[in-house]
Amino acid sequence: MKHTKIHLCLAHMSGQEQRFIQEAFDTNWVTPLGPSVSGFEESLEHFLGEEKHVTALISGTAAIHLALLMLGVGPGDEVICQSFTFSASANPIVYQGAAPVFVDSEPHSWNMSPQLLEEAIEDRIRVTGRKPKALVVVHLYGMPAMMDEITEIARRYEIPIVEDAAEAMGASYNGRQCGTMGDYGILSFNGNKMITTSGGGALICPSEESKLRAQFYATQAREPFPYYQHEKIGYNYRMSNICAAIGRGQMTIVDQHIAHHRSLHQLYSELLADVPGITVHQNPTSKQNSNYWLTTIQIDPDKTGTDCNAVREYLDTCGVESRPLWKPMHLQPVFAGAPTYVNGISEHLFLQGLCLPSGPCVSEEDARCIVEAMVHCIKK
Repeated sequence: MKHTKIHLCLAHMSGQEQRFIQEAFDTNWVTPLGPSVSGFEESLEHFLGEEKHVTALISGTAAIHLALLMLGVGPGDEVICQSFTFSASANPIVYQGAAPVFVDSEPHSWNMSPQLLEEAIEDRIRVTGRKPKALVVVHLYGMPAMMDEITEIARRYEIPIVEDAAEAMGASYNGRQCGTMGDYGILSFNGNKMITTSGGGALICPSEESKLRAQFYATQAREPFPYYQHEKIGYNYRMSNICAAIGRGQMTIVDQHIAHHRSLHQLYSELLADVPGITVHQNPTSKQNSNYWLTTIQIDPDKTGTDCNAVREYLDTCGVESRPLWKPMHLQPVFAGAPTYVNGISEHLFLQGLCLPSGPCVSEEDARCIVEAMVHCIKK
């Protein structure tokens, strides 16, 4: 193996970021807002298409929180959330005083099961006398969820969708960008995402009016008076001009990043094709076009004689960072007692799954070394 550690997904700069940052310093726009914020939002809107309207925020978590706020979620409400995800998908439900209801995955995309979704909706109506207030669906690891089925169910019950595309920038379903198919969508620009703004996120809104309303709540809900007047509770959620300047530079290479992730996934798939017991997750249908933010695999202990934890630990000794798949939310102690509708899929994936280094700083040589190390571990 190489002596330099291979990380899961490091940020990669285009070289243009410094120019936009310097422009902000030269014009003294180092305040929370400025031209780079609107410029970054315009770049995102152009990238997404569909006449969507984007508000740049400090994180993807903040974007989910504002989406729920915009949909009127509050104390006493229930919100259905995909269980197989990172906690940031579920935490904002609690911020609003609502209760999460967790729904397990289907085995193909690993995202929310439409069958269990409808079962959960019907059961919550039976138990509580009213339907859930909203639905948070996640495109996990950049793999689009089964949006046709999920959207049909949500529309039939008139439940709005918050589409968590934090890991799915550039992925598409039926030719539509992830994040644009729900009532609201969110993106993340954390340091390990498809592009980064150091830290940051975006709320994808359906109209200019909803964008302006989101910005109102994201800037402490200040009313239009010459003095500071507040009639609603607001938040300090707007992205800074400096972070947005980084984002503008990143947008110049977003297509290259997406292409690199997909190319690495293809290489991993080819290198692991003949290794018994290791399965690389693929687009399950022609509708899905994952960005493969992280290449994910399953390791069958019966066929390999080892398990994903042993492989992860061995890779670590070789200087390779890998990571287990997300621990489902319905297994998290903080959400003990939350209503859950499960089928065992996410628990199975958690026990057998591993994320491989997939970022723009991971080379083809790195991928070959990683697979070589995995095969050596299995043979041991």
